[in-house]
Amino acid sequence: MTTEALARPRWAFDKAWLPKYGVYAAILLLIAYNIAFTPYFLTLSNLRIQLIQAAPVVIVAMGMALVIGTEGIDLSVGSVMALTAALIPLYLGYGVVAAIGVSLLAGVAVGLANGLLVAKVGLQPIVATLALFVGGRGLAVVISGGQLKDIRNEDFLYLGSGDLLGVPVLVWTAALLVLVVAFVIRRTVFGRRLLAIGGNRPAAELAGLPVKRVLIGVYVLCAVLAAIAGLLSVSRIQSSDASAVGLLIELSAITAVVVGGTPLTGGRVRVLGTVAGALLMQLVVATMIKHDLPPSTTEMVQAVIILVAVYVARERRTR
Repeated sequence: MTTEALARPRWAFDKAWLPKYGVYAAILLLIAYNIAFTPYFLTLSNLRIQLIQAAPVVIVAMGMALVIGTEGIDLSVGSVMALTAALIPLYLGYGVVAAIGVSLLAGVAVGLANGLLVAKVGLQPIVATLALFVGGRGLAVVISGGQLKDIRNEDFLYLGSGDLLGVPVLVWTAALLVLVVAFVIRRTVFGRRLLAIGGNRPAAELAGLPVKRVLIGVYVLCAVLAAIAGLLSVSRIQSSDASAVGLLIELSAITAVVVGGTPLTGGRVRVLGTVAGALLMQLVVATMIKHDLPPSTTEMVQAVIILVAVYVARERRTR
């Protein structure tokens, strides 16, 4: 036991638990509030709706967590979803596999561009991805002609609206991708290198780690996960609108990662915390809607949550 721990009274509040468990405590408090004051909250239909709406954010947040783990950021994930929405109607005539394949390739292309700009050119991640944040959605709108297109292919629609063992396929997909990301972080050399680069990039370079290749791989993975989220979102709403699909989802994903306890300074990725962060923000939005509060109030509450999460993380680093 340290001298500081001995000197601190037993009743003293220790904020060290907040970055790890604060998000779970917030979820429990919000659930308790809704049980008490929100009609029909504890119903299977409501649970289903909340999970379906949170699933795309969870998927995008998984990729964002990987990027933030390298002390980076990716603002282009919403544009990747928009590109996916624009490409699906064009290639569904060639079959579901072709449409999905082309959409994923678009994600790979965007991720590769981001990775090269960051790793090879040396641009700051926020600058490199901001370019595709703006240009990617513009390209998507041009490809789609700015028109909303209905999707009628039943096989494709099953991805977003079908069930497997009574659980939405969308939720199964999100859960599977969470497990994949957790495995990559905890059990692979790539994951260990990713964390090492985020923790201390100069040291990782001196140690001979393939820093540039890992960074490129991280941005490609993030974009591919965003493309998958775009596919599922289009399938769920049964229409393609490049100007709306994935709009501002990058902010939701970053919020989920930060609230979940992953530091913006890199070196760590909290997968389960990120999932909890996405669920918390979904519950906040749902609670506000259920109680007829305006969107502006929801945005202010989300802003407060972000500020608290960043402050707590900062306090922990300075202790």
